[in-house]
Amino acid sequence: MTASQAEVAARYGIALPYPDDLTIPPPELFPKRPAYVIRDEAGQRALDVMAWGFPSPAAGSAPVTNVRNLASPFWRSALATPTRRCLVPFTAFSEYGPGEKGKLPLFWFDVPSQPIVSFAGIWRPTEAGPVFALLTIEPNAIVAPVHPKAMPVLLHAEDEAAWLTAGWEEAQRLVAPFPTQLMRVE
Repeated sequence: MTASQAEVAARYGIALPYPDDLTIPPPELFPKRPAYVIRDEAGQRALDVMAWGFPSPAAGSAPVTNVRNLASPFWRSALATPTRRCLVPFTAFSEYGPGEKGKLPLFWFDVPSQPIVSFAGIWRPTEAGPVFALLTIEPNAIVAPVHPKAMPVLLHAEDEAAWLTAGWEEAQRLVAPFPTQLMRVE
């Protein structure tokens, strides 16, 4: 995320919650690290900083960062509860592509028409503070050659309100690969 807190707040219509960008998360997103998260709070959008990754149900395992199986009981309550869905703003995301072991090329994907885009996410409170995970889906034609397994769910700006507030039947329709023609890879 290369956008400032002020740019994120303006993009989502949120008052700046933190003075002078003092709490801005680092530009790269890594598991267990903080990132901006937008959620609905009593009909208003709120900006929070949360760690990436739900605690794993298996003791001693790494946090679970991606929601792949929407029917899994592990995710069901968060997906079905609109107040537990969130937007994770980003300016670009990366995936390692095929290559020699130790020399995997990094590819960056963005949406040129939107300086700040939203991943579809879910969040939950934990004893250590709130955490989030990103929904993933089969990759579109631009991501598949680099990462054939999955890609994050990107939301169109006009679908963000539905992701945050709609019932699961409607919100589930938004879980789809983003149109290839709207993305760029470098």
